[in-house]
Amino acid sequence: MKKIIVSLGLALALVACNDRLNIEPRQSVDAATALSSAQDIESAIIGAYGVLPGVQGGGLADAELYGTNLNLLAELLASDDYVAWRGTFQGYREVTNRQMLATNSEAQRTWVTAYQVINVANNILGALDKIQDAGSRAEFEGEARFLRGIMYFELVRFYGLPWGTRADNSQPGVPLVLRPTLSQEQAAETRARNTVAEVYTQVLDDLTKASTLLPNDNGLRADKYSALGFLSRVYLQQADYAKALNAANQILQSNQFRLNPGVADVFRNKNTAESVFEIQENTQNNPGTTNDGLTTFYASIPAGGAAVGRGDVQVLNGFVESYAPTDNRREDLFYIGVKGAGTRYYSGKWTDFGGNVPVIRVAEILLTRAECNLRLNSAVGAAPAEDLNAVRTRAGLAPVANPTLADVLQERRLELAFEGLRIHDIKRLRQNAGTLPWNSPRLVLPIPKSEIDANTQLVQNEGY
Repeated sequence: MKKIIVSLGLALALVACNDRLNIEPRQSVDAATALSSAQDIESAIIGAYGVLPGVQGGGLADAELYGTNLNLLAELLASDDYVAWRGTFQGYREVTNRQMLATNSEAQRTWVTAYQVINVANNILGALDKIQDAGSRAEFEGEARFLRGIMYFELVRFYGLPWGTRADNSQPGVPLVLRPTLSQEQAAETRARNTVAEVYTQVLDDLTKASTLLPNDNGLRADKYSALGFLSRVYLQQADYAKALNAANQILQSNQFRLNPGVADVFRNKNTAESVFEIQENTQNNPGTTNDGLTTFYASIPAGGAAVGRGDVQVLNGFVESYAPTDNRREDLFYIGVKGAGTRYYSGKWTDFGGNVPVIRVAEILLTRAECNLRLNSAVGAAPAEDLNAVRTRAGLAPVANPTLADVLQERRLELAFEGLRIHDIKRLRQNAGTLPWNSPRLVLPIPKSEIDANTQLVQNEGY
């Protein structure tokens, strides 16, 4: 499995055409012939899932995606009155201060690894004719489209000005690569950036098809409801509240998911009933315990006089105090760590190096349905108060009889803190990040300089 994924990784689209790409691997399968059977394709899919969290020492990825950066970068870009970066890594400090350079290491590795996953998905889609069984072929297509769709969604949100910046969303997004890259010549081809509108169209096409092709239950891999969960996010980002509501309601009406009893349960246990899509990790397969990973950066846990985690992300006292004193989340999901003098708070969501990463969970879907119903003056699936109060009651808070949109959005900020949504919510709600407006170029990551140098068709983002 690793050989297949590594060889496909050598045929990346839109990475610099340099000496690395000209090395012929001695112990790998040629990308053009690697996927010759259903077993090969399934191995490639499993390998692609392994890239999403990042594997310590895995070579293909460290923690560029859901294992760290797709979460952490979204939180640090909106750090005002929220968190402080106390670590020594310059790339993250630049992100927090919104003073990134075109050579920013985190922008570079996130871009490259997301395109690695996209290329694996493209290779799978290009090899579907090798599968005779129609049911298996549909499932594999659904998984590949799911993986490609979520990667383009993450890329366009980080590297393009947000949806709505222009009326027609013609601002530059990211290059769309939709065919397999099977040779060094194809890898060397250059492409311009597609518009944000074009990228969102492709994301919706992939995820919509994935939601129809994937089974209702696919074990530990993406299923129909995983695709619907991301569709609800995409539509919410576009302010298409009717469609976001429909996707969220399908998940909740399936009766396959429910809130856990405790606010910390989904972060302390794997694959609970609250999890709609979850990244699988364990003690061997995780982003690391030293210089990468959500637990590494967020945690500062006393352990025999030492500390578990680097404690690089400190939660500001004012944000902790924005939770009511009786809120279970304040008690169970924050703690005073061992890094630094005085009272320094840290998030209690990421405390286990081998723990899974819940990416979409029922609490988010409930709040999405409540927000959309409020905006549309409807009660599809449930009244807004019912969905909001399910989250509040679990947190030990009194119900709100007639909630406003502000009530739901505030609950969203509190419930989903440190889960990779903060800057994206600020942008879709057209709020400020500190003194910067929602569509400021400083809230957009630079296109990596190595990509600009290798591809004359790529236009750099403003300010870089």
